[in-house]
Formats: sequence, C-alpha cells, structure tokens
Amino acid sequence: MKWLKISVKVLVVIFALIGLFLTLSYFAVKLGFTKDSGSVDSNNRYFQDIKDKYNQSFKHDTNVALRKDYEALHRILILNKYYPKNAQFILNAYMKSGNETEVLRMIDAVDIRLQENKEYLNLVAEYSKRKKDNSPYDSASVFEWMNISEWTDFKFAVAKDKVVIDSVAKLTGVEPRLIVSVLVGEQIRLFNSKREAYKKWIGPLKILSVESKFSLGVTGIKEFTAQKIEQTIKDSTSVFYLGKKYEHLLDFSTDSINRERFNRLTSYKNHYYSYMYAALFIKQMKVQWEKAGFPITDRPEILATLFNVGYPQSQPKANPRVGGSTITINDIKYSFGAVAYEFYYSGELFDIFPFKSKKFDWDEI
Repeated sequence: MKWLKISVKVLVVIFALIGLFLTLSYFAVKLGFTKDSGSVDSNNRYFQDIKDKYNQSFKHDTNVALRKDYEALHRILILNKYYPKNAQFILNAYMKSGNETEVLRMIDAVDIRLQENKEYLNLVAEYSKRKKDNSPYDSASVFEWMNISEWTDFKFAVAKDKVVIDSVAKLTGVEPRLIVSVLVGEQIRLFNSKREAYKKWIGPLKILSVESKFSLGVTGIKEFTAQKIEQTIKDSTSVFYLGKKYEHLLDFSTDSINRERFNRLTSYKNHYYSYMYAALFIKQMKVQWEKAGFPITDRPEILATLFNVGYPQSQPKANPRVGGSTITINDIKYSFGAVAYEFYYSGELFDIFPFKSKKFDWDEI
C-alpha cells in the first residue's frame, strides 16, 4: 500500500501547485503586473499628419476630384521608378475602385517607408511645388491652337450635333471621333473672332459655321467632290466602292438634284448630310488604300489630309505625307492633317466622342 500513499501525496502536491499558480495569476492580473507597457510607433507623427490631411475639409467636387486624379497618377509614376510592384498594386486599386482619396492614402502609406529616400522625396516635393505655384501650364493645352477662346465656342457647338454625328457613324461604320476630326480641321479656320459672321452669330449662339460658296456645309464639301461621292458609292467597279448597303445613303427625293444637294449640305438647322458625305469620303479613302495594299485605318492625319485635298491627290503609297490646307491661328501655321491628328489624340471632347474599339465597322463588299 506504500505506492498508494506516495501517489496520493504526489497528487496533493500537484493540485497545491496548480492552486498556487492560479492564485498568483489572479493577483498578477488584478494588480496589473501582466500589462504590456507598449511603445509609440516612430512614425506616429506621420500617421497623425495623414489623418489631418484627410479631415472633413477634404471635400469632393469636380475640380478637386480631377486634381486628385492627376496627383494619384503622377505619384504612382514616381513610385514605379523605385518600387514597381507597389506601384502596380496601387494602380490596380485605383482602376478597380475609382476612389482617388483612398489611393492617395495608399501612397501616403508608402511615403512613410520612404522617408530616407531623398531622391524619391525630391521628386514628390517638386510635384507639390508645381501645384502650389499655380503654373500657367495647368490651365493651358500643349496644343496652342486649343487655347483660343473660339475653341471653347466650337466645343459647345459640336456637342449639339452629337446625336446627328452618332447616327451617321452608325449608318456608315465610321467612328464618330474620326468624323469630328475632319470637322475640326474645317471649322477651326472659320472660328475667327475677327470675322463678322463670328461676331454676330457663331460666337454668341455657339453654332457651327455653314459654308455656302466654294465649299459647302459644316465640313466644307466641294460640290464636285459631293458628286463624285454620290457616283462612286453606286459604282461597283470603282476602287472607292463600299458595297450595296451604302448605295442608297445619298439618294435624292426630287429631280432637282443640284438644288437638293446644295440645300441638304448648306442647311443651318440639320448638318446630317455634311457629316454623311464626310464619313463616306473618309471610308472610301480607307478602302482605296487598303485595296492597294497600303492600309491607313490607324492614320487619322492621313485620312484628314486626303479629305482636305480630294480624290485627285489620293494616290496610295507606302509613305504618305501629312498636309493639306494651311490654317493660321494666332500667327502660327498648321496643316489641315496636323490639326485633325492633334484633336483626335488630344482627349478633348472625349466624354462625348470617345475612341471605339475600331475606327471602321462593317466589312466592305
């Protein structure tokens, strides 16, 4: 029985130790002996600055949101130079959420870890200085001719024709922005504040200039060019032929064809046919050059140049030149093709005339 007495004593000692441990633990907790004193993060001041930066005065309006978008993208580009992986994470968040404020917070989180990187901080500081200086470039376009007041009037005017332009684009398969690019080349030379017509009607009413002499309509179609378009869209043997689905887009409703053509192109109220003729001509140029083995689908500057110089000058070749009529704006000379190209890729009016997946829809027959 001796082993039994020993086992009992061992158990009693074990339970006694457990009891002592629990008792000591209780008093340790009660008296606060187990509390971790903790520490203040060395970057606490930066966290506080960030908190203050995004207080309730960080309001959301259109102008502020736009500036925050620019800032976010610019800062991502700076970060990409040093830590492309983190830049990619932030860019992904920006693209998926569209929340520029939270994206800027992500960048702030990165900044905390880059306080010792002087080169990075200098680039950030340089951008911040530019924002505070209110540089005159902030409100100006790199395309000088877009900085004239008449350009603002033009944008108001062409926006009124969006529905008409879109309807023509749907029928012809020509991207709306491409149609507008040749319109810009024709109109910008007419949007001259020194012209009497501009002072009386075009500027005050924010309307497009309608030509009715040597060129016709808002896109400046020559009468002989209009006749050529009408003829070639029906001629299946022509290099400009587009297919049966296009043959009746310019049909006349009267026997007085010349008068009807003039009236449809020079209408002040409805510019549908100005855009229709322009779109068909652009597509004919695209088809002619493609058949010859020199595609210009992605060359809005060449398509605009050909639109301006007309059928006789359209000779497909490997290295076509940009040009056309010379347009003088504030004593600076531009070519028709260059103006169309700069508009097309400027981002101006992109909200109503964006890029499409293809500049030309529908395969030709």
